[in-house]
Amino acid sequence: MTETKGARTSARLVEAMLELIQARGYSGTGLNTVVEQAGAPKGSLYFHFPEGKEALGERAVELAAGRFRDLLAESAAAPEGPASGAEGAGAVVCRVIDVLARMVEDSDYQLGCPVSVVTLEMGAQSERLRDACANAFDSWITPVADHLAAHGRPLPEARTLATAVVSTVEGAMIVSRAQRSTEPLRCAAHAVTVLLDGHDAATAKAAS
Repeated sequence: MTETKGARTSARLVEAMLELIQARGYSGTGLNTVVEQAGAPKGSLYFHFPEGKEALGERAVELAAGRFRDLLAESAAAPEGPASGAEGAGAVVCRVIDVLARMVEDSDYQLGCPVSVVTLEMGAQSERLRDACANAFDSWITPVADHLAAHGRPLPEARTLATAVVSTVEGAMIVSRAQRSTEPLRCAAHAVTVLLDGHDAATAKAAS
């Protein structure tokens, strides 16, 4: 029972850290505020995270990475389009972008990608956090590359395209928040469709 209660407290602290990073940034998030938002007992943070803020930030980045991977998996498992044609390789990414656009808009453009936030703030100051962010991005690039490879792209090309896609989406989220508009994300969805499905259509036409 104690272990279960401790696990719940640890999870609440990580969740609170993630939410605060999204809203205030990593540097703007104080540990006292994390404990307060988590509704955790005083002293629990250093009990569960004796290495302090960096360790908690690392776990928050890992949580964000896992949730985005889940979103990719759910989007990939969604029913395909009309029976008149197979779904293009970019459709999965476009569904993900739609979800992200709604999230940003519903938060009144206050929430963005916590991984990019931590990268920009701490990438040059903390090797631990930089590595956590690099691993998070890689964990998104890899399934996108696998998806593209399943659509017939050679693996090296799939990896290159997946890196470009993730980078495009990350940048679009930042611009959307700055402009308080989902238009940059919609433009990113269009660019991804042209980049991935336009190539597929041209290839299919040339083969026919």
